[in-house]
Amino acid sequence: MRQFITIATNAFMELVRQPVMLLLMSASASFTVFLASVPYFGFGDDPKLVKDSALAIMFVSGLFAAVISASASLAHEIRTGTALAVLSKPVGRAQFLIAKFIGLAGALTLVTYVNLLATLLASRMAFDAYGDADLIGTGIFFGALALGYLLAGFTNYFLRRTFMSDAVIFTVVMLTIGFVVINCFSKEGKWQDFAAGVDWHLAPASVLILFALWILAALALACSTRFEMLPTLTVCSALFLLGLMSDYLFGRRAEAGSTQLRGSHS
Repeated sequence: MRQFITIATNAFMELVRQPVMLLLMSASASFTVFLASVPYFGFGDDPKLVKDSALAIMFVSGLFAAVISASASLAHEIRTGTALAVLSKPVGRAQFLIAKFIGLAGALTLVTYVNLLATLLASRMAFDAYGDADLIGTGIFFGALALGYLLAGFTNYFLRRTFMSDAVIFTVVMLTIGFVVINCFSKEGKWQDFAAGVDWHLAPASVLILFALWILAALALACSTRFEMLPTLTVCSALFLLGLMSDYLFGRRAEAGSTQLRGSHS
């Protein structure tokens, strides 16, 4: 059990130190908030457009994070021989792969959490043609993001700590604090009830997206044992597209089967 925890923890910390993880986390959250700061003239459906786009960004960024992280965590270790060195110890293949998946799932959960904060903020900031942009909330969000980078640079320069891991940690903490502060004030800067205007129905949808990302992460990890990053991305994208077409491919047959089932019971 100790070897399993050690491998999973090392996999998580290794992925957190990857520059692409920090880049995807920051870019996706920033773009989500940016989408809520521009007018669309969507005939009253502007908030819905923002919410749908935010969930799409959450999934796409998680898909790229899963594939890139799986390739960095496993394919690179197999290519360099690190995986063989670990498997030469009293560690089974199944235990090694499951521990790698736990570390990858933890990293994806962290990315999805940051995107969830940005998505909830976007649902609050979205406005139609008769509203105004939430400039105060947007400024606080990007200020919190910049402060996380500055704190990581401070610890790297003065304390000789790793910039990437500290930047991820400080970014998550600062964005969480920024989320709380933004939801304490209205768009006009007045005190309000906490999280007024936030669509909390996006939280269960984000959890479902996280479950889908875990499934894709498992597939990406399995593909990484044989393929490099681009073939792995192709396989995961194909599975995603197949899922989008599932209603067309299997929906009518499933409905027919359920109808026959009800008829047999009657």
